[in-house]
Amino acid sequence: MWALVDDSNNVTNVYGTFPPKITINDRNYDGKELKGMSEVEKNAIKIYEVTPASRFDENYYVNSNASYAKVGDKVVETITKAADKALADVNAVDENGDPVLDENGVQLVTLGLKSNAKNKATTQANGLLQGFDWLIQRKVTAEKAIPSVVLTYMAAIRTDHASIVAALDAAADMAAFIALHTTTYNEDGTVNVIAKTQSWTSDASVKSYRR
Repeated sequence: MWALVDDSNNVTNVYGTFPPKITINDRNYDGKELKGMSEVEKNAIKIYEVTPASRFDENYYVNSNASYAKVGDKVVETITKAADKALADVNAVDENGDPVLDENGVQLVTLGLKSNAKNKATTQANGLLQGFDWLIQRKVTAEKAIPSVVLTYMAAIRTDHASIVAALDAAADMAAFIALHTTTYNEDGTVNVIAKTQSWTSDASVKSYRR
């Protein structure tokens, strides 16, 4: 990124890419011309490279709007954490703070991170189990038993799901919630501890039955 500053060193524009035309001090510059300039040449017309800020993980946090300040021969971008995203569900309200209701007069609710994570876990569990639906149908229509190894696996997935949901419910704060989503690695890059939210029983013993 590049930033244009005025004579008082206030940032007036920030560019990810230069537009086709820019007017600087009453002179028109072509975007391609600016791109081809050296950094020294850009600095001479008050264009400086931007040092980007690290952003907070938007899965969990709300980032502030970026601010910019000229520091030496660079422009430094600053972004702060505006807020944690809500862990719990929140009743929806309008700009006046009044409840937002659906067409039936029922309070609308904005799902929090916990509810979204639990819904995701349920979707994952269903996805892991649906490959064996044909065995259930076969049992119903042909009275042929479901292999015990499949029954054991299906029960394990349901147990995994219940354990993940319980852990999510028990997360007391954002740090605890993030920990449930964090996989740790050994120095050689292999997995040390897989994230709780991804701790599903292996299907190695039942792959041949999955359709």
